[in-house]
Amino acid sequence: MSIVTLLCVARAPLAAFGAMGILWGTFAAVLPDLKTQLGVAETELGFLMLMTPIAAVCAMLVAPAYGVAMGRVALPVAAICMALAFALPGQISTLWLFPPAMMLAGAATGLTDVLMNARVAALEAARGQHLMTMCHGAYSFGYATGALATGALRDAAWPPGGVMASMAMLALVLTLMTYERDGRIDGLARPKSGGAGLGLVPLIGGGIVLIAFLTENAAENWSALHIEQTLGGSPAEGALGPAALALTMGFARIAGQGLVTRISPRRLLTGGAVIAACGALTAAAANSPSMAHAGFIIMGLGASVIAPTAFSLVGEMAAPEARARAVARATLYGYFGYFFGPPMLGLVAGGFGLRAAFVIAALILSLVLVLTPVLLRRR
Repeated sequence: MSIVTLLCVARAPLAAFGAMGILWGTFAAVLPDLKTQLGVAETELGFLMLMTPIAAVCAMLVAPAYGVAMGRVALPVAAICMALAFALPGQISTLWLFPPAMMLAGAATGLTDVLMNARVAALEAARGQHLMTMCHGAYSFGYATGALATGALRDAAWPPGGVMASMAMLALVLTLMTYERDGRIDGLARPKSGGAGLGLVPLIGGGIVLIAFLTENAAENWSALHIEQTLGGSPAEGALGPAALALTMGFARIAGQGLVTRISPRRLLTGGAVIAACGALTAAAANSPSMAHAGFIIMGLGASVIAPTAFSLVGEMAAPEARARAVARATLYGYFGYFFGPPMLGLVAGGFGLRAAFVIAALILSLVLVLTPVLLRRR
């Protein structure tokens, strides 16, 4: 199947992944200006962001019921709400208003993420073709686009409000492409009686995704601050940190679209974790912005394969009638890391510095070496 055919098949989730990447890439690159606008330190900013994952998890819990109720428009409506929500945080300079704005962004992200991953799993099962790596690559390219564009706008002295509103409108255009005439996601409803149970596969696979997203998103969110504040880089150099990570992950995932059929999942997961940990340690030890950029490139190269491989394994190992619920459950577990990672490492950074935060990220990545054989024994 040609790449053009794959892009057409996965158009809707690809657009959702790309829009989400643009929004979070923008947020990571504009974070230093948001911190200044709010007048807080890293630890306080970590606390202000703490309600974001809670809102996301709550949205993920209701995502299956929402998907059943909304049918084929479930993904488009969630994605549009996500784009609109991200215009809000940049408009706020009052501390108590920032957490509610981030809660809206987190809830819409959580809802969208469950649905787009479940849609990809359904397409993979129907077509017999691996699509997850390519779709996660769209997130990475979107993230890099958001980060680089934000860096350029910050260099042009745009305020955070203008930056976030403009990039939210760009993401909104992408979300309009998520509509499908046959976009209903089957298998989200819980069986009324009997039916296949989910077992431990979503829990173990979700644990691997959690580790991948915790370290990946923490690096994306704190890399600009590390380069600008720890290493004295410019706003453009700071924006290049998350952009370098995301671009590397995007290109690696496009390359990985063909590699996943030739390299065993065990090697992809364990090798990716080791490479990503080396990148995190390089960023922690960096004495210049360019060395930090190199660390984030290495980190992105390794981290690129971890989450997509784990998601595909969960979908493959689940019973057909429980596949969407299994992927939704793994997404829920995984995004504890995606959303709790930045606040957690923000607290570490506030107490011990951003170098220590990236060392902790490397240590957490080593847990993939423990969980991978446990998951594959259930294959």
